Amino acid sequence: MSRFVIAPLLAAVTTAVLTLALGRRPRIQRATSVAGAVAYVGTVSAAVWSVVLGPAAPGAAAYQVGGWPAPFGITLVLDGLSAFMLTIAAGVGAASILFSLRYVTAENQRVYYHPLFHMLLVGATGAFLTGDLFNLFVWFEVMLIVSYVFVAFYGTDHATAASFRYLVMNVFGSSLMLVAVGGLYATTGTLNMADMARRLAAPDAYGIDPAPVVGLSALLLAVFALKAGLVPFQFWVPAAYTAAPAPITAMFAGVTKKVGIYAIVRLYFTVLAAASVPVDAPGLTAASPLGFLAPVLGAMGVASIVVGGFGAVGRDRLGAVFAYSSIGQVGFIAVPVAVAAAAPPAGTLRGVAIAAALVFALHHALAKGLLFLSAAAVEDATKTDRLADLGGFAGHSPVLSGAVFVGLLSLIGLPPLTGFFGKLLAFDAAVRGVASAPGPSSALALVALLLGAVLTILYATRVWVGGFWGRETTAVEVATVESGQVAVLVALAAAVVLVGVGFDPIYRFAETAAAAALDSEGYVDVVGLSGGDGA
Repeated sequence: MSRFVIAPLLAAVTTAVLTLALGRRPRIQRATSVAGAVAYVGTVSAAVWSVVLGPAAPGAAAYQVGGWPAPFGITLVLDGLSAFMLTIAAGVGAASILFSLRYVTAENQRVYYHPLFHMLLVGATGAFLTGDLFNLFVWFEVMLIVSYVFVAFYGTDHATAASFRYLVMNVFGSSLMLVAVGGLYATTGTLNMADMARRLAAPDAYGIDPAPVVGLSALLLAVFALKAGLVPFQFWVPAAYTAAPAPITAMFAGVTKKVGIYAIVRLYFTVLAAASVPVDAPGLTAASPLGFLAPVLGAMGVASIVVGGFGAVGRDRLGAVFAYSSIGQVGFIAVPVAVAAAAPPAGTLRGVAIAAALVFALHHALAKGLLFLSAAAVEDATKTDRLADLGGFAGHSPVLSGAVFVGLLSLIGLPPLTGFFGKLLAFDAAVRGVASAPGPSSALALVALLLGAVLTILYATRVWVGGFWGRETTAVEVATVESGQVAVLVALAAAVVLVGVGFDPIYRFAETAAAAALDSEGYVDVVGLSGGDGA
């Protein structure tokens, strides 16, 4: 089974190398890029079915790079949680590369676009599969280096300024992450996440003092929140999203943001949940790192919903509306994770809340990918994305507008679309959280979700009525829609509908992923820590 674990990573790396070597043959390069994306989807599908979902699947598997045993070698782990995230990456990645062929000019595609695209996928794949904290840092850096180039891709003043701000914030974040990883190594004597979980569950047996873990994990939480674009680390999002090529913006929203959320869930629930570390801070007393995570991440999620929602309502351009909306929507993912952190370990609430966060993450990836690519298609056709200049577009291009309409309805949460189940489960987790631990913080989370739902209705309605409806404008009259772009959007819109209509297996997959995130002992057993008792 171990060969399935590394297969998606090999597919992405091979495609990146081949497209780089074929830079002087653009047609072959583009064909190779698409073939590589298809191969990535195929290897992810095979790995997920063989290791996690199939009738004879073991549920999880590990690959020891170079044959070096854990915890001394580099370990890759595929379980339900990493499989769920890889599935999201495969779907958004395939749609984005197909849209790129019809949207990015041939000249710009030759400027290392395809190798960089697949290296972005390499970074995300490595982050989802890695079994140790230092290599999580390495894969983060792979993603970030590529992201810097893509934000500055067009070389305009706006793009250069956005890339510089993005660079400064993330270099600082990466430095902070390296300090935190080094501190955890000094504290626990290991970087392997399974070994760290085992040691923190029985610190006396390994002669370690776990007291610094809460502070060090707080540094990592700040870094992961920065990657996810959570408030107060959201400042880079609007500028970076509007500066990068649209297919890359879809990848940022659908994939790289999810790496930050994945890292929070993996670190806190799989690695640190079993640690017994008293937390004593102003207004906060708890017995484990999860007690720290719950109020802090909850506050970030609530603030993200409010800031992103009101920011989207006040914008007059499609790209800006969707960029601020992305800040708000990631708050809908963070709040259920916070509910899970606050839940008692013996009940079912943790699993329900994490499954809710994962379903919303899937919805966000599909709907936001669809909307960002739709905004790009609209701007490509009309040469503008100002809502005031898009009147009558629904009549001028009903198919493209229909795809936008499906994305907006999914954001609102209309059944039976994917977004309905995402919001339903997020509200369900919040209500259960209030019932489990009544108090101002849990009530505030529920109120924030309600406010976020109302704000989503407001800006989605404003986009449709203020932009696509009404009298046809001059820009729309002369607009020419590219059929290849529309085909990709129709496929994504169909995915949003079909995932909602056939939701039951999707939810079972999310439940499997949530169970994997909470099963620290199972994670340790899969990694197989041969000779890992020494520091």
